[in-house]
Amino acid sequence: MEAKLTLVGAGPGDSELITLKGIRALQTADVVLYDELANAAFLEFAPAHALKMYVGKKVRKPSFSQDEINGLIVRLARKRGHVVRLKGGDPFVFGRGHEEMEYAQDHGIPCSIVQGITSSTAVPASMGIPVTRRGVSESFWVITGTTQNGELSDDLRLAAQSKATVIVLMGLNKLEEICALYKHFGRGHLPMAVIQNGTRSDEKSVVGQVWEMPRLVRESGIGTPAIMVMGEVVALSPAYALEYLQNMQMAF
Repeated sequence: MEAKLTLVGAGPGDSELITLKGIRALQTADVVLYDELANAAFLEFAPAHALKMYVGKKVRKPSFSQDEINGLIVRLARKRGHVVRLKGGDPFVFGRGHEEMEYAQDHGIPCSIVQGITSSTAVPASMGIPVTRRGVSESFWVITGTTQNGELSDDLRLAAQSKATVIVLMGLNKLEEICALYKHFGRGHLPMAVIQNGTRSDEKSVVGQVWEMPRLVRESGIGTPAIMVMGEVVALSPAYALEYLQNMQMAF
């Protein structure tokens, strides 16, 4: 029995958007610790003997703290062997994967990383939104909606003034503040999309402009987990074009 940790990115939610390397890691797991955003269908790839344990975090609901998860990784690796930490998206994109890797290494547990497809690019793509497009957007920002102290990231203030596509993860509870920030800089008419459960069968989305997005999200009933996309590239989505045509028809 060899104690070790493999951090595996499970992708944005679609059960087919995991890498072959990730599947192979699961097939050799003695323990699978999976989070809220990892598709439970992936557990079928793990051996029957493997311990499969949910350690996800939910806002305002009982959940494991990061310290508890770190401790579990080390204890279970020493007791059972190969721990696969299955994390939604990519473990190193707002996934706290590096913290878990560092903790395990500090306790003598060797680690490896299997990168995952991040929702920050895959979810917009699933709606036909390219995060970059020649002549429209030369770059993109990926920003957390809420910092460790519960406030908006200072980077959002800079991003709101740029021509870049801005993707906000874990920020739906800050939607009003984010839209107000954009309006403050005179960008209330910028195209915007909010997408819940992107790439999954239960995906929900709404498109429009920044100024109207809080109302549209309330009316559509969109909840977490969701990502926000702000930028001219959103107007390239077929859904945005359809929304525009419908609004034009209503106007006449």
